[in-house]
Amino acid sequence: MASGGYGDPSQKIDYVFKLVLIGDSGVGKSQILSRYARNEFSLDSKATIGVEFQTRTLVLDHKSVKAQIWDTAGQERYRAVTSAYYRGAVGAMLVYDVTRRQTFDHIPRWLEELRGHADKNIVIILIGNKSDLEDQRAISIEDAKEFAEKEGLFFLETSALNAVNVETAFSTVLTEIFNIVNKKNLVAGEEHGNGGDPGSLAGKKIEMGPAQVVPPKNSLCCNS
Repeated sequence: MASGGYGDPSQKIDYVFKLVLIGDSGVGKSQILSRYARNEFSLDSKATIGVEFQTRTLVLDHKSVKAQIWDTAGQERYRAVTSAYYRGAVGAMLVYDVTRRQTFDHIPRWLEELRGHADKNIVIILIGNKSDLEDQRAISIEDAKEFAEKEGLFFLETSALNAVNVETAFSTVLTEIFNIVNKKNLVAGEEHGNGGDPGSLAGKKIEMGPAQVVPPKNSLCCNS
C-alpha cells in the first residue's frame, strides 16, 4: 500500500509515473491536483492557464514512486489538448462534476480521445468531483458506476473541497500501475534466468507496453 507524505527532495526515486487529469473546464481538476500534491484548496481558484504539472513522492512496497501529475492547463476550453499531453502517461483521472450533467455526458468523448492518444494499457479512474454538493447532484452514483463498469474503469466520487477520497483515487491508480510494472519486471527476470534487473528502470518514466491490464471486476464507489 501507499505510504509517505509529500516527498523528500534527497530521496532516491525508483519509478516516475506520469498521470494526466482530463475532463471539461471547471470540474475541479486543478483543485484535485492541488489537494493531492500540496493538500491545499482555494475557493477563488482561477482557470488554469499554461502548462502545469506537480509531483508527489510516495512509497509503494518499499519502493519510492514519484507521481508526475499533469493538468490540461485550460486547453480543453479550446479543444486543443494535444497528443503530446498524453504521451508517456501510464495513468489518467477522468473527471466530471456531479452537479453538471453536461460534464458527465462529455466523458465518452474524453475517453475516446484518451484511448486514441495514450498507451492502450493506461490505468483509468472515473472521478465524480464535488460530492460535497449533494443537494445539487445531477448524476447518480449508479449511473456513473454503470458507465465505469461497462468501460472497465475504476470509479470514485471525490470532494477536493473536503479532501474526501482524493488520496484514495490517486493511490488506487498508482498502486495498479506499480503492480503492473512489478509483474512485468518479474516476468522479464524469469525470461532472462533471473538476470533481469528491475533496478535498471530506476528513476525513469515507465511506459507499460504490451502488459495485459485486467479491468476492475468491482469498480470502487463511495458515498459523499
